[in-house]
Amino acid sequence: MPTIRPYRPADREALYDICVRTGDAGADATGLYRDPGILPAIFTGPYLQLAPELAFVLADGPDAERPLGYVIGTADTRRYVADYRRAWLPLVAGQYPEGSGEGPDAERVRELHHPEWMLADGLADRYPAHLHIDLLPQAQGRGAGRALMDTFLAALRAAGAERVHLGMARRNTGARAFYDRLGFHEIDHPGPALVLGRDTAALV
Repeated sequence: MPTIRPYRPADREALYDICVRTGDAGADATGLYRDPGILPAIFTGPYLQLAPELAFVLADGPDAERPLGYVIGTADTRRYVADYRRAWLPLVAGQYPEGSGEGPDAERVRELHHPEWMLADGLADRYPAHLHIDLLPQAQGRGAGRALMDTFLAALRAAGAERVHLGMARRNTGARAFYDRLGFHEIDHPGPALVLGRDTAALV
């Protein structure tokens, strides 16, 4: 059975790969971008760099060395955005220069360089923490996602965060059903993504 454990630096490339392979509303996003590495540069790498204590990995193998999924995030979105600008963006800006790319790549480059989109409409004040959770298809439907989420919520409580939010593609109906079962509710928020939130109490 897969094991949930803290993130290890050796997991980094595998988690980047999972991010891409689940980056199209849960499906493989490899073919959507000229450089699909833009996705983990926004949605995985900075969390591993800036908040590794809140990164948990679902893995199998004799030493739980093969990642199948992960949950990452931050207890304080406002602080995270400031840290992202200071300590993460300089590491990746050269690989993805502002104004570069075409089509979907260009849209992601704008997100990469302007993390303030995470602060829109005061969401970070109402639900200070946020998360990303991604599991490969073979790891889904066996309770692993719920266990990952419970592990992450416990870490948020220990960090003093009382509410958490996440964003998702509206067309990902399977993920929406999963979050509904875990007690997330829809938050009124501008933009194309669906935003959900809940308190950080343990799952029941």
